[in-house]
Amino acid sequence: MDVEAKIAAVKSFAAEIVTEQELRSVFETKEHPIAYDGFEPSGLAPIHFGILRAKNIKALIGAGIRFKLYIADYFAYLNNKLGGDLEHIRNAGKYYTEVWKAAGVDTSKVDIVWNKDLMADFSYWDRFLRVGKVISLDRVKRAITIMGRREGEAVSAGQLFYPVMQVTDIFQMDIDICQLGLDQRKASILAREVAHRYGWKVPVVVSHPLLLGLRGMPPDLKTSDESVLMQYKMSKSDSKSSILVHDSAEQIREKIDSAYCPAKVTEGNPMFDYIDKIILEKRDAPIVIERQQKFGGNIEASNYDELLALYANGKLHPADLKAFVASELEKRIKPIREHFERNREAKLLYEEVKSYAVTR
Repeated sequence: MDVEAKIAAVKSFAAEIVTEQELRSVFETKEHPIAYDGFEPSGLAPIHFGILRAKNIKALIGAGIRFKLYIADYFAYLNNKLGGDLEHIRNAGKYYTEVWKAAGVDTSKVDIVWNKDLMADFSYWDRFLRVGKVISLDRVKRAITIMGRREGEAVSAGQLFYPVMQVTDIFQMDIDICQLGLDQRKASILAREVAHRYGWKVPVVVSHPLLLGLRGMPPDLKTSDESVLMQYKMSKSDSKSSILVHDSAEQIREKIDSAYCPAKVTEGNPMFDYIDKIILEKRDAPIVIERQQKFGGNIEASNYDELLALYANGKLHPADLKAFVASELEKRIKPIREHFERNREAKLLYEEVKSYAVTR
């Protein structure tokens, strides 16, 4: 795969690249650059974790990138996930590894890195202090949103370590490309600023978009506003907003049937978010929505934009759109669900994590 094809693979899912020219330079100078995404282990996996992120990771692996999947156990502890119980958090981390396997991520081509192992070396804390020394307290407080907290929300002293730790991780793992969600952008940009201060390697920031929850989002809101994204993104802590990778076909249909999907409205409509980010491999791919002959027969669109136009013009009914989305999600969820049903070790992990109360 040449450099242009690698850049195209990244742009196929990225909401923002800072900067594209730097990404090009990375691909021109390194055969296997290092990228990472980090996760707080905290409950059962929704589709944005088990399907969307796995899809992105596979695209990057295909571009020759060596990927680090970072299990942020102490971050989850600071953020009071799973009641701050480290044993529960680490069991959830093992469960996450099984989700990636079930989703088709080739774990022989990725490195699973635990926060506890990275922190075990004194050099981590030396770097942590150097990072903290050049970041103002006000800047740390503004970055607290990466924890899923609102700017200005009361936090503990320990939670103030969180942004500094996340920046430290990037340099400790020698990352070339920070491939995280838009909600983590502040930490990645902080890392670039710290790198410039010390003359360290400047990481490229590839931010992937967040997935809308089933409740959708009012169409007049700006999706570039971070506080808006945080409020309406899919969250495992809101059962009415999320679809899990363990949901049955019936549960998927029921959740999709009750989802926000007003007629003729495409903006803020989660059905189109799922089609764009999960169901379609390419936006220019043809789409066929099956419909009974008595209702006019199948609806065909030559690409995603044409499907949007059909819906906006009232030529596609919400019920037909929902039926299509539910069917396509089931196709992608089924292999993951069955992995946890058939694999004894995976099933035990699932049952264990399922029994934990999700906290924040």
